[in-house]
Amino acid sequence: MRERFRGCLLGGAAGDALGYPVEFMSARQIEKRYGQVTDYLHEPALVSDDTQMTLFTAEGLLLVPGAPLTGIARCYRDWLDTQDPRPGYQPYGRLHAIPALHRCRAPGTTCLGALRSGQVGSIEAPLNDSKGCGGVMRVAPVGLYCAKRGTIREAGRLATEAAALTHGHELGYIPAAALACIVHAAIRQPERGLLRAVWVALAAVEELFPQAAHLGAFLALMDRAVGLAAGDMGDLEAVSALGEGWVGDEALAIAVYCALRHENDFAGALTVAVSHSGDSDSTGAVTGNILGAYLGTAGIPPRFLETLELRDTLVEMADALYDYEDI
Repeated sequence: MRERFRGCLLGGAAGDALGYPVEFMSARQIEKRYGQVTDYLHEPALVSDDTQMTLFTAEGLLLVPGAPLTGIARCYRDWLDTQDPRPGYQPYGRLHAIPALHRCRAPGTTCLGALRSGQVGSIEAPLNDSKGCGGVMRVAPVGLYCAKRGTIREAGRLATEAAALTHGHELGYIPAAALACIVHAAIRQPERGLLRAVWVALAAVEELFPQAAHLGAFLALMDRAVGLAAGDMGDLEAVSALGEGWVGDEALAIAVYCALRHENDFAGALTVAVSHSGDSDSTGAVTGNILGAYLGTAGIPPRFLETLELRDTLVEMADALYDYEDI
């Protein structure tokens, strides 16, 4: 299980770093310049705000015993200060002291705006109507945290609340719940297969949000992703049929497709997840989170780890989540 904890965070960072250089390129531009993105385009392999915020989510879960959401909210303020420094700011956690986390890597405007407001968003009192993927791309650690010490529904609920701190639309936080639930199921029972983990997660989400206005549309898109993964449509065409990944439900749908279609091929899944017109770093990150949790570090080719930025920090945080006892 420890290796799957590590795999989830390292895999997410690998997908992020693979997609980050081509995030704003079209599939045609990517194909013309690179063919497909099969290896890192920069050395070292730099990560984006997706991995930065994932790390701050992880630290937040450990910061305030018995109150993980409070810790996450505080650590998001730490992240904000790394991107938009304020004189005299006193950090809550230790990640703030790492220089690499102070580098601006295309931070999301919704996250920045919500955190700059000084208010705490929630499902009941949303700060905006954003359904951007910034809510889902950072919450995989919630699935890890609850995998040892909580139920799948608790994972979904906490991930929802973490996403709603900055994203107020149902499709900004429901996909976050689903990702945490997929990670939880993949960690707890990998022997039962990744497809089952997806179905168990979606069932948990349906129970958590029975009255959500957009639940039906979300589940229909997830069903489509699963169906395409089992079909014979080409990868790029299938990904295009699911969207571009700029919004939460599309980002998760693309990641679910890539992870299921290439269940035992981490490199192949990431290549598909980033070689499209859309939010390549986020779809790569979420795909890497899912497959990393399912396959563990043994399933990640060494070339994706050797030059990965923040690799040691990611391992340390995964181990801290695994070893943490207070709840």
